[in-house]
Amino acid sequence: MAATLRIQSDWSRALRRDEGEAWLSCRSPGKPTLYGSLTRRGLSTEGVPDIAASEGFVVGEVTKKSILISCPHENAATKFLAPYTTFSRIHQKSVTCLDISSGGGLGVSTSTDGTMKIWQAADGEIRRLLGGHVCDVNCCRFFPSGLVVLSGGMDAQLKIWSAEDASCVVTFKGHKGGILDTAIVDRGRNVLSCSRDGTARLWDCGSSSCLGVIADCGSPVNGIAVGAADSSLNLGSPEKAPSEREVGTEGKILLLAREDKKLQGVGLQSRQLVFFSIGSDAFNCCTFLSSTYILAGTQDGNIYQLDVRNTNAPIQVIHRSGAPVLSLLPYRDGFVASQGDGTCFILQQDLDYTLDLTGADCDAVYKVASWEKQIYTCCRDGIVRRYQLSDL
Repeated sequence: MAATLRIQSDWSRALRRDEGEAWLSCRSPGKPTLYGSLTRRGLSTEGVPDIAASEGFVVGEVTKKSILISCPHENAATKFLAPYTTFSRIHQKSVTCLDISSGGGLGVSTSTDGTMKIWQAADGEIRRLLGGHVCDVNCCRFFPSGLVVLSGGMDAQLKIWSAEDASCVVTFKGHKGGILDTAIVDRGRNVLSCSRDGTARLWDCGSSSCLGVIADCGSPVNGIAVGAADSSLNLGSPEKAPSEREVGTEGKILLLAREDKKLQGVGLQSRQLVFFSIGSDAFNCCTFLSSTYILAGTQDGNIYQLDVRNTNAPIQVIHRSGAPVLSLLPYRDGFVASQGDGTCFILQQDLDYTLDLTGADCDAVYKVASWEKQIYTCCRDGIVRRYQLSDL
């Protein structure tokens, strides 16, 4: 694995002052870590800080919110991005999950303070409080319409809410353990959930009923993702004809990130196993990059990229640190990943540097959401951060 560059989490604030300093490091597997620092020497005529790096590091382009640093000796480069805005008043404690509506206007988030809230994405102003789960809410997401929210809680309940008046319109019961993740099929007539009870279930919103158990794993399912399958894949055929309430399940795969170190692919309509892949540790999250490529992240910091047509060996394994991979999100020609040590980074095929979203100081970044050129993160420190990627 390539060298990893790190920077002081509040570097942009530190370098705002004259003579301000911030630390840097470059870690390469099997070699001693190179430590260095950045020092502000003044301001350019455009009002951009003039920054110098210590030996072994080179400063590239600098803007008010970003700085490109390279370590030529290790052939590594990273562009560090400071948050454009931070929202610290939405919740009182750790923010465990968030999502942004399809129009970009609203955010929804859950917290260990026991609340789930809808807020304005522009300024973090709270619009609605969604109350009704018993105990903590683990996951939340908007339906494609942006007007409805799906949530899953430790109370083993899955709920659908109106974002307009905060009413709970449907409650699904059937899981025997806390719900850990959800997914929405197409426009949302059917939804999916996975749970500590080891099952993934398909639900019909209109009749508020369970259409079936898609997989029973005998081990907690930490994350799921649904996507269109490559046409060359044999997804199997269902043992009995699907209910007419089942909409949009044909030709799709459900990915399951399991606690027992297994990543599983199941035909959503057939309920048949399509593939299995064994990882180095518990799988926490998974996502589709395309109909052929998938990503899955483990508790010991590995990100596996796999081809669904041949999952025997990964295309690549990305490892930046041993901290748990908590969230994976496809973004443009690559993806965003967040980890339990506060790192959050973006890899893009056409960029010769990594993009690091800074600000969290060793506090887990639990979830990442995007809307156009903005990325939102939620963190154990109770802060929602918004980054502006207009200059990618």
